[in-house]
Amino acid sequence: MEHSDLTQSSGIQTCDSTDAINTFPVLTEAETPFVLIDDRIVDLNLKRMAEQANKLGVKLRPHIKTHKMPYFAQKQLDMGAVGITVAKVSEAEVMVEQGITDIFIAYPIVTPSKIRRAAALQERARIIIGVDSEAGANILNQIAEELQVRFEVRLEIDTGLRRAGVSGDAIVRTADRIASYPHLDLTGIFTFRGAILAGQATTDLYAAGVEESELMLATAETLRQAGHDIKEISVGSSPTGLTAGTVAGVSEIRPGTYIFNDRMQVMFDLVDWRDCAAVIVVTVVSCPYDDQIVIDGGSKAFATDVQPNGAPLFMKGFGHIVEYPDAVLERLSEEHGVIRIQPGHSLQVGDRLHIIPNHICSSLNLYNNVWIHGTESPYQMKIAARGHNW
Repeated sequence: MEHSDLTQSSGIQTCDSTDAINTFPVLTEAETPFVLIDDRIVDLNLKRMAEQANKLGVKLRPHIKTHKMPYFAQKQLDMGAVGITVAKVSEAEVMVEQGITDIFIAYPIVTPSKIRRAAALQERARIIIGVDSEAGANILNQIAEELQVRFEVRLEIDTGLRRAGVSGDAIVRTADRIASYPHLDLTGIFTFRGAILAGQATTDLYAAGVEESELMLATAETLRQAGHDIKEISVGSSPTGLTAGTVAGVSEIRPGTYIFNDRMQVMFDLVDWRDCAAVIVVTVVSCPYDDQIVIDGGSKAFATDVQPNGAPLFMKGFGHIVEYPDAVLERLSEEHGVIRIQPGHSLQVGDRLHIIPNHICSSLNLYNNVWIHGTESPYQMKIAARGHNW
């Protein structure tokens, strides 16, 4: 396959030290734990991704699972995104209600009531739906026929994550079945793979992204030879989006985390700490031992889906403590976070800390609101699609 000239290991250029600096306002009115977002860093992150996607000649359709807020979705569109990606119909409903009109539901929608809701959204927006089985396509077509509508669909391909999607002989067979239905239009294929190379977790994001795209291009060619008009090849998470986009023929990338970034993105060497726009602010509630402090943020404040010591990054603890980078947030119960720290620290009960979580997307989903600062006086914003899992 033909590649562009973007060949650095990560594919993403971090900002210079003068571009953004993590500074935190003193928000005495905000009770901990809470999420604090720097809008200036957000804008830099969005601008950088949009510029690099444009340089590669690929469309940018970011996933809103990271922020879950129409405010940030609109920012992404204003900076060049062609539309957004969601996982659930309820997320799409939130976005359409606020004027977002081009949405890819990158998830198999197989419940009739949800399909009817997606159909209703088509009166106000372009809605694309993910399909990953013949059974799912059949249900979609049945409801579409009942409602006398058509659905634009993309076929999900399993490129190694072994989560959802079709593979092997099922790819052409499923595409043929979709094409046989009068109320479905198969316009493309998509995949989510993450940092996987040759079936294993990896830190070689360039090779992982290229492999992902080459697998998808080969799949598209197979489908085209079988008579299917595959217009869109949609790939790429935040770790692999730009490197996957270096392969000529890929049409679209769907990164999500890049808007805020998190500890994983830094550890992948994609960005620097200064590119992390979101932190969780906590208060020290106890200093029981010289080498241990306790904060008011536990598993209800920090997502635990990215566990410490897991491949390929082998991170220690559940987040990066900005003020004490060598300390380790090593244990979480529901309401308590236990930090192991070097004796001789100056922390006292009542002090605040700022922590960049391992995974910002699922961490942010634990909160009803965020605080935003940077471009104006700090203010609160509701996470409009928080908890929208249906």
